[in-house]
Amino acid sequence: MLKGNQIRIAVIDDDEDDYFIIKDYIQGIEGGNFIIDWLNEYQTAIDKIRTRSYHLYFVDYRLGNETGLELLQEAAAMQCDQPIVLLTGKGNKAIDIKAMQSGATDYLVKSDLNTEKLERCIRYSLDRAESLRELKARENKYRNLFKGSRDAVFISDKNLFFTECNEAASSLFGMQNGELLHHSLFEFIKEKTRVEDLKEILEKEENVNDIEVEIQDQNGEVKSCLLSVSFQRDAHPHHIINGIIHDITSIKKAEQVNLQTQKLAATERLIRILAHEIRNPLNNITLAVDQLQVQNAVEEKEHYLIDIVQRNGVRINKIITELVDLTRPLELKLEKHALQEILDECILLATDRINLQHIKVKRNYPDLPSEIEADRSKLIIAFTNLVINAIEAMEMNKGELSVSISQSPNTYNVSIRDNGKGIPEEYLPKLFEPFFTSKKNGMGLGLAACHSIIESHKGTIQVESKINKGSNFVVSFKK
Repeated sequence: MLKGNQIRIAVIDDDEDDYFIIKDYIQGIEGGNFIIDWLNEYQTAIDKIRTRSYHLYFVDYRLGNETGLELLQEAAAMQCDQPIVLLTGKGNKAIDIKAMQSGATDYLVKSDLNTEKLERCIRYSLDRAESLRELKARENKYRNLFKGSRDAVFISDKNLFFTECNEAASSLFGMQNGELLHHSLFEFIKEKTRVEDLKEILEKEENVNDIEVEIQDQNGEVKSCLLSVSFQRDAHPHHIINGIIHDITSIKKAEQVNLQTQKLAATERLIRILAHEIRNPLNNITLAVDQLQVQNAVEEKEHYLIDIVQRNGVRINKIITELVDLTRPLELKLEKHALQEILDECILLATDRINLQHIKVKRNYPDLPSEIEADRSKLIIAFTNLVINAIEAMEMNKGELSVSISQSPNTYNVSIRDNGKGIPEEYLPKLFEPFFTSKKNGMGLGLAACHSIIESHKGTIQVESKINKGSNFVVSFKK
């Protein structure tokens, strides 16, 4: 460090003779390349420290009305990372301790100074300052990674009580950072069996890599996550745990949408095959019935039976037509429409049902129109279906229907929420499949058609439901 490099040193002392003595000693260092300046005013010295003008400062304890300790404290407040060595006329242990506590790199007695001692002091001080700068740079780098990570990163004790968390963790758990420090991760894991399994693993001090857990935040929202924890083993009897939680809720939803799309595609293929195979014999039956009807010899009872066959043949043909229409790509007439207008019309179409059930309707729309490219008539069919389903799920005189529009940077989200009987959890994955219904006289085509219309608009539909608390259908469209 001392050889070849030019080193700027400031001697902060109100005694010029002391400055010359120190300067002579330093210039006697073999191989050194030094520029040594004298600063005899306290404020000038502070200004030079603020502008990082020198590599090293020698500071006298006595500086007129101020002291070297006061200068050290001001330098620390400015986050000075250049080394400062305190000088005194006589050795004093109390001053030595205060100097080190205030950030001095070294403490020297003027009467003991010589070239060798100053050479050692300068080399040690500069090396230590360089090491501290590197350490600080690394700490800042990892601190920025910690704070800026989009994953929740935390430090905890063995019982997963948080000691430090980043902002992503606060967002994940729905709590302020300071509040989290009084909680354990175990409190937020929904599945109790998973908690017990995790405790058993940690008891053995084994690392955990990407285990799937469900995190329930402060607001009750459940998120699918991957959890990894590792032990930071050191001499301390209580090991520190580092943890990362990766929120995969959106990935899970995308997987569910993809699976639903695949199921619908397979169902559509099956419907087309069945429709073709059923229509051929059905046409023969219809022709035969028509032939029987034109015969004059048909008795009244036989005519009645033939009429039953004919009516049901027409009904079967209508069902097949509806199913085939469901599998065809929708021809959309896309124009700019406001979601507010479409939803208002859907509610208007369901007004009679709403009044008969004495249901309260709440609307929450943005002030500005939420416009999307849409086929108005098709979306009215889809949303009316959702509104009617919500009405039918609620009790008379107790129903509350909430229709709202919210937005994120890239999407408009339509929420149709009821406080009805809810949907059993095992039904949710099958909800948009053709023929699946929990209604006595339902065909199970309404929600399937609704899903098809929304998908054709490049939208998505999600459902949240709890028994006896109601359901919430959320339809999202890209802006």
